Amino acid sequence: MQLNRDWKRIIHRKTDSDTDVSQVVNEILADVKANGDAAVQKYAKKFDGFMGVPKVSQAEMDAAVQNTAPDFLRILTRAKSQITEFHINQKERPWGMYKENGVIMGQIVRPLERVALYVPGGTAAYPSSVLMNAIPAMIAGVKDIIILTPAKADGKIADSILAAAHICGIETIYKIGGAHAIAAAAYGTETIPRVQKIVGPGNIFVATAKKLVYGEVAIDSIAGPSDILIIADDTANPKHVAADLMSQAEHDVLASAVLITTSEKLIEETEKELERQLTYLKRADIIRQSLADYGVAVFTSTLEEAFEISNTIAPEHLEILTQDPISHLPKVQNAGSIFLGTNTPEPLGDYMSGTNHVLPTNGTAKFFSPLGVYDFVKHSAYSYYPREVLSEFKQDVIKFAEAEGFDAHANAIKVRFDDE
Repeated sequence: MQLNRDWKRIIHRKTDSDTDVSQVVNEILADVKANGDAAVQKYAKKFDGFMGVPKVSQAEMDAAVQNTAPDFLRILTRAKSQITEFHINQKERPWGMYKENGVIMGQIVRPLERVALYVPGGTAAYPSSVLMNAIPAMIAGVKDIIILTPAKADGKIADSILAAAHICGIETIYKIGGAHAIAAAAYGTETIPRVQKIVGPGNIFVATAKKLVYGEVAIDSIAGPSDILIIADDTANPKHVAADLMSQAEHDVLASAVLITTSEKLIEETEKELERQLTYLKRADIIRQSLADYGVAVFTSTLEEAFEISNTIAPEHLEILTQDPISHLPKVQNAGSIFLGTNTPEPLGDYMSGTNHVLPTNGTAKFFSPLGVYDFVKHSAYSYYPREVLSEFKQDVIKFAEAEGFDAHANAIKVRFDDE
């Protein structure tokens, strides 16, 4: 399979929701806001074929754990430990400063009170999404974490989803998905409590709903198609490069896979490996379409040029497969998650390395970060000024306020010194 040579094409992938989707989602949001549970149940029946008791019972949770293979429970527990070990370092602490003149200032860090984790369900099950979203929230100290995930027509949730929730200690799970689930969490219903933030991936209807309720609640981001960029030199193994490119191409026909290398031979050998490995992969049709439309190979004369292109693209996943990958880390300006060396393939980060796999897509790594503990806290500043210190600043504050035309601001300072 031959990769395209024009890397700029991937920047213009069509990912925005169309007008029709926005109209449908707006109608669902308005209906749920006005009619609560009745609207939610109507859409659950329409889209999922299930309109039973929306909350997962303890008996269902217990059965799911019993039905999950002990070895997979071990894997989930190990992944939780890895993710916790990494994210615990992101925990912020309040701080205060005490000046000699009696001024006290500082910052309070508080966890959000209630958040909703959206977990895709139905025909697919992604327990890794439960871990990646729940663990940072738990470390942040969020007291009330709920999961929203669509049920199958028989009302069942995948055992692996419930087992992952159990491993994380999450007990409140609602069997709803789609735009109506986002609406329920954003506005609150008789059954589902209103939350402060909604995080987690979903289809175009979920992504559009999150975008439209932003402001009513906070969200993590608007996730687009996945992408990977590999920077490699002539020491890279083409078998590994091809496998890693396809590990993201299998997500979606809109996913992009980019190889930037100083070795023309590597491009030729990688393309041969793509053809060879595609013969035994289950999602070969999706991979072929993705690579045909958004698979790119770029030859550069230097690694410096390779990193310049990478920083322009701002990939979600960046692999550095060079002779000394760690030495190139300072060259990375824009990337969601960085994988250094041939023994750190991107799927390791998806499941087990400990770093988060909820990452900025569509070039938003230029200004967004991976999901982390910092996404589940808020900050408040505080200050205390003694009268004598306020007196030192009063004229400057008054003049500043008056310069902006706010005489009531100025007055709030003046009245404190009327007796002088």
